[in-house]
Amino acid sequence: MGAFKLALRCPQKVHDIVVDPEPNWSFESLSSELHSLEKKLHDSCSVPVPFTKVQSRKGVKRSPMAFVMSLSNEETELSESEREEDHDLSMVTAKRFNCDDLYMSDSDSSDYELAFDAQSYLMDEVGLVESALFERSHEHHLQVQEDIRNQLSAIETELMTEQEKSASAFARIEKYREARKELERKLDTHYQRKIAEALDNHLTAIQRDHELKSQIEERRIRSDAAHEEAKRKERAFHEERSRQERARAEAEAKLRFEEAKMAAVEAERRAAKEAAEKEATEASKRIAAVASQQEAAKPQLSADSSNMNLQTQGSGSNRTKKSQTTGDVVRAAQTALTLEQGRLLKLKELEEANRALIMTSNMDFSNHERHISRLIRQIRGIKENVRVKASELVKILKNPSCPQSISVAAFAKKVVSHCESPDNAVFACGHVIVLVTSQVPQAMDLLLAEFHRACIYTVPKHIVYSKSAFESKEAYYKDIGHREDGGKLESVTDYLKRLESYMKLYGALVQTEVQGVPNIHGPKEGWAWLARFLNVLPANMYTAVALNAFLQTAGFVLFRKYKSQFTKMLHIILNDFLNALREREDSELNPIILEIQSYIEDNKFLQEPEGRSLQGQLLSSVMVPESEPSRGYYY
Repeated sequence: MGAFKLALRCPQKVHDIVVDPEPNWSFESLSSELHSLEKKLHDSCSVPVPFTKVQSRKGVKRSPMAFVMSLSNEETELSESEREEDHDLSMVTAKRFNCDDLYMSDSDSSDYELAFDAQSYLMDEVGLVESALFERSHEHHLQVQEDIRNQLSAIETELMTEQEKSASAFARIEKYREARKELERKLDTHYQRKIAEALDNHLTAIQRDHELKSQIEERRIRSDAAHEEAKRKERAFHEERSRQERARAEAEAKLRFEEAKMAAVEAERRAAKEAAEKEATEASKRIAAVASQQEAAKPQLSADSSNMNLQTQGSGSNRTKKSQTTGDVVRAAQTALTLEQGRLLKLKELEEANRALIMTSNMDFSNHERHISRLIRQIRGIKENVRVKASELVKILKNPSCPQSISVAAFAKKVVSHCESPDNAVFACGHVIVLVTSQVPQAMDLLLAEFHRACIYTVPKHIVYSKSAFESKEAYYKDIGHREDGGKLESVTDYLKRLESYMKLYGALVQTEVQGVPNIHGPKEGWAWLARFLNVLPANMYTAVALNAFLQTAGFVLFRKYKSQFTKMLHIILNDFLNALREREDSELNPIILEIQSYIEDNKFLQEPEGRSLQGQLLSSVMVPESEPSRGYYY
């Protein structure tokens, strides 16, 4: 058996007895030493006190922490009185010794014998009963420890079982949680789908309700407008008295001016009629070069000239003189120049009157102009949108809180400037113009004047470059419409883009036909524009872009109205105009030549242009009551 170290849980000396004189003892050495100690005690005692072992040390399970020893107290130097007092305690309980720092060994026996001779008593005297009791207590203590170990083992086993059960339960819970998550995810998806459907239904209901409210509001506005119109005559006298003296004087001056202008127009009409007849004759001759249809073309051109509005006699004579002096520079029909001059004169007079009115008035009219601009930007290719915007614009133009001259001028300017917007719906804008000018006719001449000012090819008119007539190329470009920004003129490409946008809106205007509403500047004016263009204007990049843009928007209606006459015009374009372009031998003209040629040869004029037919409003048949049908020209 190997050596091991015992630690006694007691002091190192008891009554001058060394607890462990040899720290290197093994268990066998300790056992033999104890037998030797018992023998020496029996031999040295005068009165032998048995030190009997109830059980062999080898058969008893002892704690590894300590061991027990008992000694007789007979040889202690106690007095007789102390012996009597301690008679009942002659045998004392064994004490536990701490041998943590000792090492027992069989060596150094001489040191042990010296220590043993110096102190012959290791323990106090103890009785047999006490020893037996102690042994019994010790056995009970060991039994209790064994029971505790068994219980701990049972508890550990039970704990491991519970842990396994808990792990199994946790696994089941985790599986249930995953299944629950999957179920909740499916339920969430289902609920989200239901919510989306409910939201879609709700938004649809809101949209339907909004459309119904909008239609009810529009009907109410129309009803109010009719009611106001009925009451207008009754309030006319009171409004006239309450109007400012300045406004009344302006109205009277304008009335006198109109009377004088009408008298001048009558005198000018006769001269213009003769020029129109001459122009019609020239157009008929050009058409006869393709096919002998002179008699059919002449009434069309004469009808065109008979429906034109003319300006004052003074302005007409001035324009005639200018045409005579610059006839080699300006290429345009005389009637077209006359109409242009009259419209520009009206616009100039209106702008001067507006400036004087704004300077003398304390009112701010900028809000009306911004409102008009916002309504024009909101025009879209939808019937209901066109109707609403046109109605609101008419309401603004007839609003007594703002002079009509200011609102009409703002309307004309904003419409033309909106051409350059990339989201401009030209056909819808044409519908709005026709609806507004049917209620405010004077707005059409001002709108056309803004067109002529922005793009000379809406006249139609072309200015030929001449060194004698222009100081420089820049002056020429400014005269034909190039813009100047920061002292630098815009490029030809940018100018052509603007020119195309103006001509598309102009073509959309002349081809617009609204049921029940007259178009003051309709297809007849478009036919006259085409005839004047082919009779007078030369073939170049500018005129080619203008012609192509006009045909793209107005060609469909002109063919539907004039049939074979329009196809003859197209033959003139194909044979004369395009050949003139080719003769210029300019590679930059090839794309526009191919585009015009494709339009004519592929009969694209038979196809309705995209966006011409306005889209219908959703659910309109459901939302509009049958008792109050809509106006025919919106559907």
